[in-house]
Amino acid sequence: MTMVQMQLRSTGDAPVPRTVADAMETAGPQVCDAMTVEVALSVMASARTGHLLVCDDDGVCTGLLTQAQLVAVRDSSVYTDRVQLRDILVAPGPFASPVTPMAEAEHAMRYRRLDALPVIDELGNALGILALAR
Repeated sequence: MTMVQMQLRSTGDAPVPRTVADAMETAGPQVCDAMTVEVALSVMASARTGHLLVCDDDGVCTGLLTQAQLVAVRDSSVYTDRVQLRDILVAPGPFASPVTPMAEAEHAMRYRRLDALPVIDELGNALGILALAR
């Protein structure tokens, strides 16, 4: 008869949930909210990205704009070449904290139908982007 050794697992060692910090990508292009839509679309094309982080004059992240949002504004009947990004971002956010559990962030993004979510620190500075895999 062969003896089998078993190792007991401690029940106190629960797996640590992944946080947004573990999954976020670098912030990418950040632009000032005074930038016009046309210039923002040019920056986006040059950077070969589908989104831009928008910051105010103090460098605080105020939101994220996608190429689809900018094109929709540009193609609207009320568009002028003076429309600035701050005119489009009516309310700041939504944002994620780097310590937000991934499950919570994913749920919020799916509920709001967001492809990307800015990750900011406690001062509002952009740290990165959380993007859902499609």
